[in-house]
Amino acid sequence: MEWVTTLPPCGEKHYNACLVIVDGCRKNPIFSPFHNDDTAIEKALSICNKFIYHTGLFKNIISDRYLKFTSALWTNLHEILGTKISFSTAYHPQNDGLVEKMINTIEVVIRRFCVYELQFKASDGFTHKWCALILALELAYKNSIHTSTGKTPAMLEKGWNPKLPADPLNKNLADVHQAASSFKLMFDTLRNH
Repeated sequence: MEWVTTLPPCGEKHYNACLVIVDGCRKNPIFSPFHNDDTAIEKALSICNKFIYHTGLFKNIISDRYLKFTSALWTNLHEILGTKISFSTAYHPQNDGLVEKMINTIEVVIRRFCVYELQFKASDGFTHKWCALILALELAYKNSIHTSTGKTPAMLEKGWNPKLPADPLNKNLADVHQAASSFKLMFDTLRNH
């Protein structure tokens, strides 16, 4: 569990951070936009609402010593829930390399699509901000074969690979509607990164 914290404000709620959780066994990622300045209690409630109710309690959390994760509230909450918190030093791959690699991937995609004027634009000229692309990135990653398992995270979690919105698009349909072609291009690009 790590945070990408230096993102440009995005969306109606002006998110400026992204929480990254990766299941170490299945390599299954979960990304969620957040705010850097949320309090420890706000972050804990958001994590419960966005993750724990969908996946169940975490057995072990490995994270760097992010200030909110070392707070008494966070420590006591996880003691009550029976979750072990293991702290590591940031950027030490022997402890949390999977999440660090995932964060690097997210940052590359965000830079490619949203920074340095390399923004993805649909045929209508609408620019998709990073918080709009983050769920598409998560879905694309879940449907990409992981080298250490030889399977996709979605296959390991669900037993099947979800059909992506771009999968049914064929060349004829893309020719009929340019937005469909742009959408397919976005998913193909995300899959390759």
